[in-house]
Amino acid sequence: MRVGILGGGQLGRMLALAAAPLGHECVIFAQSGDEPACAVARSVLGAFDDDDALARFAGSVDVVTYEFENVPLAAVEGLAAHVPVRPGARSLVVASDRVHEKTTFRELGIATAPFRAVDDEASLREAVRAIGLPAVLKTRRLGYDGKGQRVLRTEADLDGALASLGSVPSILEGFVSFQRELSILGVRALDGTIATYPLVENVHRDGILFRTTAPAPHVSAPLADEARAAIASLLTELDHVGVLALELFDRDGALLANEIAPRVHNTGHFSIEGAHTSQFEAHIRAITGDPLASTALRGHSVMINLVGAIPARASLLALPHAHTHLYGKAPRPGRKVGHVTINADDPETVRTETSDVIAIVAQARDILAG
Repeated sequence: MRVGILGGGQLGRMLALAAAPLGHECVIFAQSGDEPACAVARSVLGAFDDDDALARFAGSVDVVTYEFENVPLAAVEGLAAHVPVRPGARSLVVASDRVHEKTTFRELGIATAPFRAVDDEASLREAVRAIGLPAVLKTRRLGYDGKGQRVLRTEADLDGALASLGSVPSILEGFVSFQRELSILGVRALDGTIATYPLVENVHRDGILFRTTAPAPHVSAPLADEARAAIASLLTELDHVGVLALELFDRDGALLANEIAPRVHNTGHFSIEGAHTSQFEAHIRAITGDPLASTALRGHSVMINLVGAIPARASLLALPHAHTHLYGKAPRPGRKVGHVTINADDPETVRTETSDVIAIVAQARDILAG
């Protein structure tokens, strides 16, 4: 099949690379030809409000998917009138609005932090009275990697808080004092079959994912069952076809849902080497109607994001259990330019090489900063 991918970033690139061995051809809809995915697949260039470009794109593919959830809904709905779009618009609608997202969690019995919609200064102060402080003020739409949010700790922090986010519709969430961040990925096929990956543990730095450990350590059977049930209920409720990611907080052994991403996800990058079927292959299989394959892990893995600077390739490539993925992006502070996955059967080997990778990454960042 010819698979259309909305967005030319690294997720689109890795989807296209996973599709090729299965015999599928990918076409990227990108804003410019220098985006990472355009280096590995042919592309249609245009803006998301360019009806002519979207029509050319729709006419060149059999199915469409997207690599980021901030793609305009109008573009998705317009394409869906001519070609199947998977996941469908409902997943995009829910994931792109934090109030809608949290409400959906609650309706499915998935626990969350307390939250209130915020539209203006009056509703912000009313929300603070209901939830208390500390709390986190976030824009309802857009915002990622720590952007579009502000922590409120005292009453004084309320002054100008909404204005600092652009005075756009927002959400106030109770501050969660958690022990760790977890996530789980699930995939749903066209026939409704669901497969899930094991829970993984995530560590962020400056609001950006730094490290993912798979599987997450010290996960009890009830906790794993709860996470699997949550992702399965979301996949079913949204009639979602493809990969869906659910980010969670672990607070004293209880799970609180943070957010979903209706696409392949940074916390699943380890699966390229660390699972029998990568999240990217799983997504392609699902949206093209192919059967799903095993999502079981291959040994132990740690994924390290390369942010801002590209380390010395030779140093990374010299590590026997490290797998380097560079996205073809120019280095820039705060920008994800690649990732490295360390995978081995022996967890001690993974720990040792993870320390080596972190040291190499730190050296590159020091050079960039200097």
